[in-house]
Amino acid sequence: MTRVLITGFEPFDGAEVNPSWEAVSLVAADRPAGLEITAVRLSCVFGTAREELRAAIEAVGPDLALGVGQAGGRPDITLERVAINVDDARVPDNAGHRPVDQPIVVGGPAAYFSTLPIKACVAALRTAGVPASVSQTAGTYVCNHVFYGLMHHIATELPTLRGGFVHVPFAPEQVVDRAAPSLPVALTAAAIRTILLTATATRTDLPLAAGATH
Repeated sequence: MTRVLITGFEPFDGAEVNPSWEAVSLVAADRPAGLEITAVRLSCVFGTAREELRAAIEAVGPDLALGVGQAGGRPDITLERVAINVDDARVPDNAGHRPVDQPIVVGGPAAYFSTLPIKACVAALRTAGVPASVSQTAGTYVCNHVFYGLMHHIATELPTLRGGFVHVPFAPEQVVDRAAPSLPVALTAAAIRTILLTATATRTDLPLAAGATH
């Protein structure tokens, strides 16, 4: 049995729902075979979210940790390649904080790579009929803040823990008044289950091209 920690976020920026948490909740309730899953909802607040993540890791002792966040405007499930050491908020977080050009960890490395088989996960999702791709940026908001915090924690304290981050599109109810891509939460949850099962079974990533020109 593989112990898995998955995290989603509370709603932010005036939204009433956050599909990351809605989907993560479904995955935890579904209990995929071979996985012991704990789902935790993180605050959309710089600093606090990292503290909540650390507490969850200490409580669960996971073998694998996957952060999930909303990326409104993206049309597919995106496996994040790299977390960067900077907070630069376009909008305030849920506590009113809006850091600009601030390091997440003072003196920390500029970036960390995911330790999950992101290309294998993308391939598995596409085989299952779910739109997916590798993303080269997790942004500079609270999602990247958590992603970097997770990978820094792994690099400095828990080298056997495997971790990464995935972004999901809006839920349909979030875009009824605007033209923006969305995915049903049930499909997003199925995608997360596929990612977890693939990451658990795959130690060496696939050598597939998934780069970007810009």
